[in-house]
Amino acid sequence: MEVNIHQAKTHLSRLVQRAVAGEEIIIARSGVPLVRLVVLKKQPMKKRPMGMDRGKIWIADDFDAPLPDDLLKAFYGGELPKVERAKTNRRRRK
Repeated sequence: MEVNIHQAKTHLSRLVQRAVAGEEIIIARSGVPLVRLVVLKKQPMKKRPMGMDRGKIWIADDFDAPLPDDLLKAFYGGELPKVERAKTNRRRRK
C-alpha cells in the first residue's frame, strides 16, 4: 500500500495497525516513495541476574547528609542564591 505524507499523518494509527498485521506501507511525497512502514521484529528480553554489579558500586553512608558549613559558604556565600522574578511589562489593575 502506498500513501502520501498528508494521509500518513492523518491516519497514522490505522497505518500502524495495518503494519502490525503484516502489511507493508510505503509513504511517498508527490508520488515518490520515501520510507517504508513495517513492524519491528520483537527482540527477546535478556534476563539480568540479580546482583550482577555487586562489588562494582559503592555509596558512602553519608551521601545524603547536609553539606558542611565551609562548603556552603564556598559555593553559596553562606546562603542559597535567591531567584529573581522575571520583570514583565504588565500594567497593574486599579
